[in-house]
Order: sequence, then structure tokens, then C-alpha cells
Amino acid sequence: MLRHCRTTRGQQIVINTAKVVFMTQPFTLASPPLSQCVLFPRSSNLRQLSDTGGSSETMNSDYNSQLEKIFEEKRSLRSKLRAELKKMDPIRRTQEDNAIQSIVLQAPWFKSSKSICAYVSCDSLREVDTSRIMSEILSKPATEGNVQIKRKLYVPRVEDRNSNMRMLNISSLNDLITNSMNILEPALLDCNGNPREDVMQASEPVNLIILPGLGFDKSGRRLGRSGGYYDMFLKKYQELVKKQNWKQPFLVALSYSLQIVDDGILAVTPYDVPVDALVTPSGFIPISSIALENCQ
Repeated sequence: MLRHCRTTRGQQIVINTAKVVFMTQPFTLASPPLSQCVLFPRSSNLRQLSDTGGSSETMNSDYNSQLEKIFEEKRSLRSKLRAELKKMDPIRRTQEDNAIQSIVLQAPWFKSSKSICAYVSCDSLREVDTSRIMSEILSKPATEGNVQIKRKLYVPRVEDRNSNMRMLNISSLNDLITNSMNILEPALLDCNGNPREDVMQASEPVNLIILPGLGFDKSGRRLGRSGGYYDMFLKKYQELVKKQNWKQPFLVALSYSLQIVDDGILAVTPYDVPVDALVTPSGFIPISSIALENCQ
């Protein structure tokens, strides 16, 4: 049964009450599918679900309180991490940027990836720099044994305020334009006036997805910036991969040292998609079975 309510933040929640689980431990094979509990930030999604038979019952107050507690914990942690990032010494930040990117560029799982989704780093958001990584993807082919294969790079474009984000193919950094939030993203049309390929319509799967975030722990939990864009995209893409019977992409997040928090601090819901591995200035941290496979 689907239920929905509005939290004190004005967010709309849709929940499968047959099985509601808040993730306090890392995802395992026994964990419920993410689709069994979904958080939607806008009412338009609720209307779509109602059209397919969703219930309009009000969530009980105990559950609503528990949910709001998790949102409050996330808000508090976001504030702390933003403050820490703002105070981060510029020289140290540059050193960590270089160390993280060098680890990625030298990794076998990066060198062999033919199709990659990666975020375009934003300095004002104090995200780990990806400029060298993107340049490498666009300029050097992937390697499989002695064979070299031209790579594809997809980067994010925010579509609206409803957590909808597309990953569009670019062939050059010149394909990026500044949006209203002063963030670089791909133009809808390429230099020939043709629509850019959307990764959701691509004929081949993505091997690697490089993710940003505000905070992480070593169990794979990721704290975003509250928009839900990456979680929504990842869930949709993972469903597409399953439908196409493709191999799931390798989800790797890039993190400064101060963004790593102790296990148990980062509160999450089943809607939050865990990462497979972290890359920090200290090295590569494998988390999931997919990560362990990529270490071999």
C-alpha cells in the first residue's frame, strides 16, 4: 500500500507501507529493494502515482516524527560539513584534489571504462575537482588488453526542481555552458544542432559513474546536497540496466578527507543509493562486491 504525507519541510513522501525500512546498516543482499520506499520531493510525482492507484491515506504521526528526525539529522550534518569545507585551506584542498584525481587516473577500473558518467566539479560548491579526469576521458581511449576504444562521457544537466536530471554526452569541454546557478552543464544541442545523446537512450551501458557529495562513510552511505538529483537518476538508471540485463555500473564517489564521517553518523532512508567505493587523498576504499571485483 502506498501512503503519502507532507513533512514540516514541505516535502512529499510516498511509502510502501508493506515494508518500510530505514537503513542503519550497509546495504546487503538481504536489504529491501530501493523501490520499496521512495521519497519524492514534489507533489507532481504523487499525482502520477495516484493515477495508478496510489492511496491518499495519511502517514501515522510516529512514523512522520521518525522521518523528520532523519531529515533534521541530515540538515545538521550538511551544515557542519559545509562549514568545514568553507574553512578548508586552499593549498590543502589543491593537494587533495591532485591526489584524488591521480588515484582515479591510475586505476585499472578507470582505464578500462569505455562509457563514463561524471560530474562537472563546481568550485563554489567546493566539490572535488574533476577537470583532469574529464580531460583524460575526452582525450585518451579506454584500454582492453592491447585494444584501444574511444570513450563516451556523459555529464549532468538539471532539468527542473523536481529532482530530474539527465546525463548528456559531450565530446569537448567546450560543449559546456553556464546555467542560472553558475554551474557548467551541457547544452541541449551539439555544435551541429542535433540533440545530445541521453545516457538513458544509449545502446550500450555505462561502466563507471563518478559521484560528488557532501559527506560519506566507509559503509557506502552518501549525503548529497538535499536535491535528490543523483539518487533519482541512479535509481532510474539501475532499473534500466536491470531491464536490459546489463552489468550494473561501478559507483565511485570522490571525497576530501574531512568529508568522511564515522559509521552510524550519516542518517539515510532506503531512497538513498549507496556507493560502491570511495576515492580519498589516502587511497581507494572498496565497499561493495562490485568494488572488490574491480580491485582484482
